[in-house]
Amino acid sequence: MAEEQNVRVQEYKERVIAQAEELVFKKFPKKIVELEGLLEAKKFSRIDLRTIHTELNIPIPDPKPINHESEQLLGKKRKFCLLENDIQGCKVLVLPNGSVPCNKHVVEIVDIVKPKIKQLVEDSNMLKMWIQFLIPRIEDGNNFGVSIQEDTLGEIRTVEGEAAAYLDQISRYFLTRGKIIAKVAKYPHVDDFRRTVQELDEKQYVSVRLVLCELRNHYAALHDMITKNLEKIKKPRSSNNETMY
Repeated sequence: MAEEQNVRVQEYKERVIAQAEELVFKKFPKKIVELEGLLEAKKFSRIDLRTIHTELNIPIPDPKPINHESEQLLGKKRKFCLLENDIQGCKVLVLPNGSVPCNKHVVEIVDIVKPKIKQLVEDSNMLKMWIQFLIPRIEDGNNFGVSIQEDTLGEIRTVEGEAAAYLDQISRYFLTRGKIIAKVAKYPHVDDFRRTVQELDEKQYVSVRLVLCELRNHYAALHDMITKNLEKIKKPRSSNNETMY
């Protein structure tokens, strides 16, 4: 049973090595060209960011008229109630025009970029295991090739961590936008909250495009680093023992 498991583990290692080499030499160049093409597409190349603004679908209610006579009768108590309502805002039971939609322009590019972020995380994990399997046993001396493997491994781990952070950045955008929308619903007369939504959408559009640039750069940097050092990565130690005089 143990021998069979060892055989299956060895087969797994060989499969990872073969898939990783195919990934670097065949799939990485395709990914770089694909991402470069997306960056040049119209949806990622908007110059005027005002074109991504969307209607919030939250109307501004008409102010309630104040009866002058009742105001005089109620006196200080009435004034205190008005002040308290100004601080607490309006109670939001239902939005008169229905739900507030997401920004369709931002959602469109997010839906394109998210799978590519996930793919980079998986590709980085594959390369990480590949190099781990190629690292030889620890010995004294002749470790220059091993140091190259470790440097490459460190770069791959950095790329993997940054790619995972991009996903967190996207989720935080929607959470932040939702909180601001709630502020708009509670304080519909405050234009600053409405402007904040527009500014946040513009910032996210730029951020998502920057993420796409970084994905391309990561693929290009990993491809360049691995291909330049492939000999030392695959064979970190020389098998030829020179004669000592």
